[in-house]
Amino acid sequence: MANHDPISDMLTRIRNASEKRHETTKIPASRMTRSIAKVLQQEGFISEISEQGEGVRTELVLALKYSGKHRLPTIRSMQRVSKPGLRIYKNTRGLPKVLGGLGVAIISTSKGVMSDRDARREGVGGEVLCYVY
Repeated sequence: MANHDPISDMLTRIRNASEKRHETTKIPASRMTRSIAKVLQQEGFISEISEQGEGVRTELVLALKYSGKHRLPTIRSMQRVSKPGLRIYKNTRGLPKVLGGLGVAIISTSKGVMSDRDARREGVGGEVLCYVY
């Protein structure tokens, strides 16, 4: 069965890998998954991004982050907000604050994919892709 929502697929792969305490996880590469991965890296949820394979078989390899001696996942929760069946758009004033600013909302704007903080700073709204905390 083909997956029609690569973003949900990406979030699920990261969620599963961090629950199982994997060092890395692989995600099919696309422009959208690359930009979401970059935001996750900037916000400190993943440590590094590398690419593997070539052409349509290219995969992103994300190195997950854990904290403390019990290796607790940095990513506690990832939720898809805007889905293919129901897109959720917010203007600058309507941008959500995740966990009172502790979490991050990833927004797809006209200026690219960015965190809710960056979108507020740039003064742009867009499609709310997911919440991460």
